[in-house]
Amino acid sequence: MLSGKILIVEDDPTFRGLLATILEEAGHRVTLAGDGVEGLTRLRQETFDLVLSDLKMPKLGGLELYRTAREELLGTPFVLITAFGKVEEAVAAIKEGVSDFLTKPLPDPAALRSLVENLLEENRRERRLVAFDAAEQAGLPPLEILFAGAAMQAVARLVREVAPTEATVLLGGESGTGKELLCRYLHLASGRRKGPFVAVNCAAIPETLLESELFGHERGAFTGAVASRAGRFEVAAGGTIMLDEIGEMVLPMQVKLLRVLEERSFQRVGGNRELHADVRVLAATNRDLTKEVAAGRFREDLFYRLNVFPITLPPLRDRRDALAELAVYFVRQHARGMGKKAPALAAAALKALLSYDWPGNIRELRNVLERAVILARGEITVADLPELIRTGSDGSARRAGGSIRAAEREAIVAALKATGGNRRLAAERLGISRRTLQYRLQEYGLAGAA
Repeated sequence: MLSGKILIVEDDPTFRGLLATILEEAGHRVTLAGDGVEGLTRLRQETFDLVLSDLKMPKLGGLELYRTAREELLGTPFVLITAFGKVEEAVAAIKEGVSDFLTKPLPDPAALRSLVENLLEENRRERRLVAFDAAEQAGLPPLEILFAGAAMQAVARLVREVAPTEATVLLGGESGTGKELLCRYLHLASGRRKGPFVAVNCAAIPETLLESELFGHERGAFTGAVASRAGRFEVAAGGTIMLDEIGEMVLPMQVKLLRVLEERSFQRVGGNRELHADVRVLAATNRDLTKEVAAGRFREDLFYRLNVFPITLPPLRDRRDALAELAVYFVRQHARGMGKKAPALAAAALKALLSYDWPGNIRELRNVLERAVILARGEITVADLPELIRTGSDGSARRAGGSIRAAEREAIVAALKATGGNRRLAAERLGISRRTLQYRLQEYGLAGAA
């Protein structure tokens, strides 16, 4: 059975308790509000999958609550509850966009459970369609590209199940496998899709500034804090925050993040006011956090808080059955961005791409093909590919080196020698970024090479 987060707005405590009991026994998470004003406050603070509201209440009735929520773009489906003699009012409300209505006294608990289940499933399907449309408008790749290849089918199934929930997701996998892209899809397919998506690279922000970046600061909190500033958790309110490279976060910050996840509240640096963290947290790392925990570099309690729903993305070398499809997509995307006709991909060039090990994964493939589209004349040939890939795909080089990895290592050593140890020039010669070169120097034990 599909479970959901449901807000019940009802001024009759007995009937309110009955509805809560029925829905909680069916596995739903229920929040209660005693009148429309309290219900509106709850809607502004949290995201719900469904609202059950009495039609007639003092201060703010169910229909007025629905209209206010609609005007504020809160976007939650409503079911109105009405006395048997007032059904015509509820029917009229449906014409305004209310999803359905119930009469009280409740004729049968099964009817309530069935109605809620059907509406949640309908809303879930609608969210998926909206997510696909929004993704296309945002320039994100279609799902058949994101999940291309047999190795991604298990990931696709997990994403479909967890996207509509509020669960914290921990994405693992090598650098460049598309973790941020997948986080954006998770956001677009959730009930928070109308809220902001905020990505924070924990490794790119100095540790002395990370607390202020995440939680904000008050004026005068530290030297240079000339004005108060909202942090990323405040900016992401009502939406999703992605904590990228979470494994790079230092231990003191891990303690503060754990408190936010446990208590759903935080304070700005230099402040004493508690702020509500109305965000869904998605985290990503290319580190093995279980090893980091064992080494004492990552808190075990924080790991368990983040690891509610783990998803590991496979490396590109395990998705070779999708590489041709991905390559064609990137070629067309780059050509369109450059205002060029998309060049064809020569068979020898595709063979070279398939022979390569792709330590930089999807990101590396995308960059390689951008370079190739710039250089191509009519079609992309092996000559348009970086030397590292040309060398790795050459049969004689493989025989001499014994493996693609050996050929890669030899190409890096040769490039460094040819450029007098200048890593920037060597990276350009190889057709890769300096960051990728640095990664490979470490991988091949060449960090001290010049």
